[in-house]
Amino acid sequence: MGKFVITLRKNGEFQFNLKATNGQVILTSEGYTTKSACMNGIESVRKNCKTEARFDKKVASNGKPFFNLKATNGQIIGSSQMYVNEKNMLNGVASVMKNAPEAPVVDMTAE
Repeated sequence: MGKFVITLRKNGEFQFNLKATNGQVILTSEGYTTKSACMNGIESVRKNCKTEARFDKKVASNGKPFFNLKATNGQIIGSSQMYVNEKNMLNGVASVMKNAPEAPVVDMTAE
């Protein structure tokens, strides 16, 4: 099973990564000023990842595909890595859809 891992950025902001069962990062959040806002972001991923239409599939200027997961208001909740090809990117979308709804949260910022 995948998991959400909360970490602290060097600038003091909280962020989460959704990791697949194999430990690979499949979705990374923006920075949040509070841990509670970060937890709200995780809940938004859990809610929105069930609808494939919420995944905005794109191609970067270097030609590599990636995706953003968006909330109903259009705000980006998380972004993927750059993939080698579209097939791998679509596998990443499927992995987020499979792992996120039940993924436990591991807080690496807790004392």
